[in-house]
Amino acid sequence: MDQENLHELLQIRRQKLEQLKEKGIDPYAPKYRADHYSKDIIERFESLEGKEVSIAGRLVSIRAHGKATFAHLQDYKGRIQIYLRFDQLGEEKYSLFNLCDLGDFIGCRGTVFRTRKGEVTVNVTDYRFLVKSLRPLPEKWHGLKDVELRYRQRYLDLIVNDSVRQTFINRSKIVQGIRDYLNAQGFLEMETPVLQTIAGGALARPFVTHHNALDMTLYLRIATELHLKRLLVGGLDKVYEIGRVFRNEGISTKHNPEFTSVEIYQSYADYNDMMELTENMIYQVALQVLGTGRVTYQGETIDLTPPWPRETMVDLVRKYTGVDFREIPDTPAAYRAAEKAGLKLDEGLTWGEILNEFFEAFCEEQLRQPIFVKDYPIEVSPLAKKIESDPRFTYRFEGFIVGYEVANAFTELNDPLDQKERFLQQLSKREAGDEEAHVMDEDFVLALEHGMPPAGGLGIGIDRLVMLLTDNVSIRDVILFPTLRPRQGDV
Repeated sequence: MDQENLHELLQIRRQKLEQLKEKGIDPYAPKYRADHYSKDIIERFESLEGKEVSIAGRLVSIRAHGKATFAHLQDYKGRIQIYLRFDQLGEEKYSLFNLCDLGDFIGCRGTVFRTRKGEVTVNVTDYRFLVKSLRPLPEKWHGLKDVELRYRQRYLDLIVNDSVRQTFINRSKIVQGIRDYLNAQGFLEMETPVLQTIAGGALARPFVTHHNALDMTLYLRIATELHLKRLLVGGLDKVYEIGRVFRNEGISTKHNPEFTSVEIYQSYADYNDMMELTENMIYQVALQVLGTGRVTYQGETIDLTPPWPRETMVDLVRKYTGVDFREIPDTPAAYRAAEKAGLKLDEGLTWGEILNEFFEAFCEEQLRQPIFVKDYPIEVSPLAKKIESDPRFTYRFEGFIVGYEVANAFTELNDPLDQKERFLQQLSKREAGDEEAHVMDEDFVLALEHGMPPAGGLGIGIDRLVMLLTDNVSIRDVILFPTLRPRQGDV
């Protein structure tokens, strides 16, 4: 729509607004009592036929035929046809409907019937203006050109695209399903600080801010882990938190600087218990929200039914590359193996970091069906308990589905001396220029010195899980208001 036509439409709507006011009609009503949603009327037609109902919603279509008008009203649950007749409403009330535009909100009372074409409809006996929309709805809503507008003006996206609205309804149900499952298992939902003096619990770059009154630097949290594990020290055996975390890193179809995670910690458990919790919870949430444990993602059928396979990182690298890191004795040999495989690496990596690079480059995308990849190198797992029989590895796993990670879990490191040594190693990396290396958290070490019970911990990226369960390929399609660069002219 060109600017000249848009300006004309805006003027017409303003004129209609003034006409409503002149007639003594409030174009922004304070309240309306509806007793039915559209979907409920359609599904319960047999019991509601001929009965009076009250509905409210946004006009999304209007078709006038002389002294009769058909329109569609869209509400939270869907849309329903309404029917207005001159001989029933009277000349004044029927003519007043001419001041309605697409996008306006109205409330209606009427009787339920089915048209000759078979569409469930409300025969309007009275209606009321609720909100006058001063801007037209989008005429077209497809193509690459409109994608960014959908994210910037999500409210329009929700109005026009039923599938988008259903995605976010399902997202809410997925989060509620996670809560239902964990609460039923005896976990307690907790809240930990978003502003932290030390950004810990993950290998990531934080956002930095400043508290004026205390004159101190603070960080938006990159994880909830270290505070939740302090609660285990305090005797709360099963805890979780669903909340926003923030990482000052790249944006892609799978990464947004602000995202939602659930982190779960259980005393006297290990990473095997966390595997069972992960597969059972995701399966039960899928059943609760979608009614099935077999979901379709971009044409692939994904079976979430437990148990999921468990494979070590070393075995998967050998499977997909032919390189067996059990036969690679040291870092120089690992670099030679990488060069032979065509994998370009930065200098200064360790044997375990190179193994992890092999896995990310050659294996992740192959992991389509649910699988737990376990026993990660110690260098990339600073908070996980090491495997005593082979201390190069830790009791850590990640859950993969359709080629990306959806879960990350450990048998938690609870040895304060080992933990401090790992922090010191990470500190050396930071001093060497690695801004994502873990910082030293003396208070967390102090907490461990008081004794933290054996524990398993789990983190799940809710946005990625929602992507899977709603068949969306971009994280921006499951975050209501994703992070975007302001357009020129935006305030």
